[in-house]
Amino acid sequence: MTTQSLVKGDAHTAAAGTTGDQQVRVWDPLVRVFHWSLVAAFATAFIVEDDVLGLHVWAGYLALTLIAIRLVWGVIGTRYARFTDFVRGPRQVLGYIGDALRFNAPRYLGHNPAGGAMVVALLILVGLTGLTGMALYGAQELSGPLAPMMAGAPADVGEALEETHEVLANLTLVLIVAHVAGVLFSSLAHRENLIGSMLTGRKRRDD
Repeated sequence: MTTQSLVKGDAHTAAAGTTGDQQVRVWDPLVRVFHWSLVAAFATAFIVEDDVLGLHVWAGYLALTLIAIRLVWGVIGTRYARFTDFVRGPRQVLGYIGDALRFNAPRYLGHNPAGGAMVVALLILVGLTGLTGMALYGAQELSGPLAPMMAGAPADVGEALEETHEVLANLTLVLIVAHVAGVLFSSLAHRENLIGSMLTGRKRRDD
């Protein structure tokens, strides 16, 4: 048996004999703070809805700010934070999902192709949810950064924005559930705590 790690694409796959006490830093502090802060921001906005409009709006602002920071960090950040490390084409993503369903997928230290696709999808959806919410806030409340642009918009525009905002928020929630399911599946398949690694920043090193 070879002592070299199996490599698939940019992945670091687990080889026989890897010990659980070998740890490597994967997720830098900014990635971890971003992740849990975005969770808190979206959860707050989704739960309170417009019953507590001020809190809902500021949670949306926080989510958009976090996404803007993450986009920049995805270009200039640490290795596993960069989009070039985990954004893959549809063929690779579908291939990885097929391998995962057969319990034959390689282990990645960073995001696997399916996880990378989910990151991109969530960034887009949360961003669009926030932007439509900001436009809606400007149209209905004449407040926020987009108020000058949305002032005087017809009532049907506000109604369309409200419906779009709700659909995007609900679709985001569906993807979040799928994301959590994928994390749990990968954790079991590779015998590691992926949720814990997003807290500590560390994962088991491959041999």
